[in-house]
Amino acid sequence: MKKILLILMLVSCFKANSQTVNPNYDSKLAESLGADDYGMKMYVLAILKTGSNKIDDKEKLNELFKGHMDNINRLAKDGKLIVAGPLKKNDKNYRGIFILNAKTIEEANELLLTDPAIKEKLFEVEVFEWYGSAALPEYLKIHDKIEKTKH
Repeated sequence: MKKILLILMLVSCFKANSQTVNPNYDSKLAESLGADDYGMKMYVLAILKTGSNKIDDKEKLNELFKGHMDNINRLAKDGKLIVAGPLKKNDKNYRGIFILNAKTIEEANELLLTDPAIKEKLFEVEVFEWYGSAALPEYLKIHDKIEKTKH
């Protein structure tokens, strides 16, 4: 009995010491970013792939890519698109990624369909729920200060 009691005491001491309160914790900031106790939240990761629509008309292609970039900028300004960027050439035909500040896959799909290049199937998209730092949107404020050329 003493052995079991000693083991229980050791386990409870280990659990009590394994988690500590962060002295830098800012509850208002955490709440404003939608953070859980670990400073994390759910997003939707979208992987853009080469789509099924092959467009040869250069003017139409340029129009779709301009609309794609304009949509990226609009979604970022609205706080819905947190990360966007192209991928280098690869054997999977992956073209780029988005991390969307969306609560559901359905909401993310609605946002994705506002992109003319996706709507016209120039890109196809795979979406996944992704758990990441709730602070991720904050990097955009810093990026604006280091971006020398605007699109």
